Amino acid sequence: MSTRAVLEVIALGVEDAVAAQAGGADRLELVTDMAADGLTPPVETFAGIRAAVDIDLRVMLRLADGFAAGDAEDVARLVRTAQAMRAAGADEFVLGFLDADGGVDLAAVERLVAELDGCRWTFHRAIDRAADRDALRKQLDGLPGLDAYLTAGSPTGVDDGLPTLLAEAARHGEPGYEPQIMVGGGLRLEHVPGLKAAGVGAFHIGGAARPGGWGGPVSVAAVGEWRGALDGE
Repeated sequence: MSTRAVLEVIALGVEDAVAAQAGGADRLELVTDMAADGLTPPVETFAGIRAAVDIDLRVMLRLADGFAAGDAEDVARLVRTAQAMRAAGADEFVLGFLDADGGVDLAAVERLVAELDGCRWTFHRAIDRAADRDALRKQLDGLPGLDAYLTAGSPTGVDDGLPTLLAEAARHGEPGYEPQIMVGGGLRLEHVPGLKAAGVGAFHIGGAARPGGWGGPVSVAAVGEWRGALDGE
């Protein structure tokens, strides 16, 4: 059984996707508008990337900045967006919503997951803003397709979240802790050895794949450096 760590890279378009795959990425998170921390890309962007690469693609389902799903019409828009992506061939997703008290918006999450028909999905960094991470995990336990949490362990990033990440990794297999921990958000190469030693097997990078910043493309060499670090080279 392979123990190769998963490397997921944020892609904004075809050029990013091709470079990330060439550098050794296993999976892409497809978003647009990083000024809003990543929103759902156009269906056409997904289709172009799907035609250009053959690695897994996870499409963000998020229509506005923040972690609230919004009102009933906003949720309906999210549902229509998910339907359009599914019709275009998307079969992996990223989502996550909180209510005004910092609890999981279970009604919105369940409504959207129902449209995904068992597709695999990641609950994203909304968990880092949750009032109670453990309660959130247990409320989501057993939802179809949930196989990963994207988390830094803290709203401020991995430096501050390391104790939480290590503690949650140690609970893997408990109810609510079966999904894979995928670490992202201020992640640096020096974090990797300790996280891997704790059993973390998935890593997510965005800006770290772009030496020129978000205005520049993904770098094959930068992704390759991360691939080498995860593979112990």
